[in-house]
Amino acid sequence: MHADGLRLAPFRGLRYAPERVSSLAAVTSPPYDVVVRPDQVHQLETADPYNIVRLILPQTADPTARHRQAADTLHEWEAEGVLTRDETPALYVYEQRRGEILQRGLIGALRLTAPEERVVLPHEDVMPQVVEDRLALMRETAANLEPLLLSYRGDGTATGATAVIERAARRSPLLTTTTSDGFAHRLWSVTDPAELAEADADLAARRALIGDGHHRWATYLRLRAEQPDRPAWQYGLVLLVDTARYPLQVSAIHRVLPRLAPQDALGTLGDAFRVRPVPGPLPAALAVLDETPGNAFLLTGGPEEYHLLDRPAPGLLASAIRQDRPAAWRRLDATVLHAALLDAVWGVPDRASDIQYLHSAEAAVAKATQTGGTAVLMRPTPESEVRELAEQGVTMPRKSTSFGPKPATGLVLRTLDDRA
Repeated sequence: MHADGLRLAPFRGLRYAPERVSSLAAVTSPPYDVVVRPDQVHQLETADPYNIVRLILPQTADPTARHRQAADTLHEWEAEGVLTRDETPALYVYEQRRGEILQRGLIGALRLTAPEERVVLPHEDVMPQVVEDRLALMRETAANLEPLLLSYRGDGTATGATAVIERAARRSPLLTTTTSDGFAHRLWSVTDPAELAEADADLAARRALIGDGHHRWATYLRLRAEQPDRPAWQYGLVLLVDTARYPLQVSAIHRVLPRLAPQDALGTLGDAFRVRPVPGPLPAALAVLDETPGNAFLLTGGPEEYHLLDRPAPGLLASAIRQDRPAAWRRLDATVLHAALLDAVWGVPDRASDIQYLHSAEAAVAKATQTGGTAVLMRPTPESEVRELAEQGVTMPRKSTSFGPKPATGLVLRTLDDRA
């Protein structure tokens, strides 16, 4: 238990007025880093003229004007009454449900803490250029447009913050909608002082793992340092989920190397890995990957041909991987991929033009086909391993994991103009 842990403050949420949009589902979006294709941005923009993607991923002919445009759009929508501010500061109970998947948590303004306080635990490195982009957007809009996904380990019982959540879920929601991915979303507000105090007392003894949003967390900390005298900037919008009560789903994030042709990728391996062809289709090839012990990856340049890489050469691992890190870190697939394959064997530069990250295996294969490059398909890292390393202060290679389900962007926003 942390002596002074998570402090989640209520805020006056900025939300869409349902009567001003075609539907709530039509104005939501996945998180900004999941919307990776231009056609996805276009689809969201055309779903409704007020879709949130116009704020999180603004499109302009002049790239330097993007963030200013997002700020102007946000202010216009609020002035027009498309976005309206709740009267009373609240924590928001948020539920996502699809089939047997049920996730509930609390959305609020989390007190930002320095990394050395070990209250919020990152588990991945970040890319400086992405932080700079999110920083410019948040500076211009003076808003947190989408919540980070954080998990904490509660007692697994309906007490404290979880009790507040489950009582709220028995009341009528503020909103309900179902998005195109099949998830049903519900949102409730918690404004009762006794319930707010109950949640605060529980969370104040806990710390959290960043599930999704490392770049935005790094951005929050930059903004906090820039605005030390402005109270609102000392907090950041998050969704907190008790993973003991509502376990998160952990998925892999795949790599596409658009400038490395599959024949070159395979031809330069030598004895670095054992290489075997694997029959498709993609689900069958992924099943083989999942069942392979030790470090393993699935390589493909398109849907017709797959190769399994496993059994990396011990000498390669010894020379390529840092030995001053815990054994659990040295064994990670992401560690072996970046240190041994991308750096030592293939010499792929660590830049956006040479390595692309996709959450969907199908999208990664399609991107490799389109570019003539190579897709490297990965397996997820169990949450227990992620948390173990994070608690030791050890970060994994960037984009090692994808926690979910991720909160839909656009259901509730938070502005930083110091209004409660």
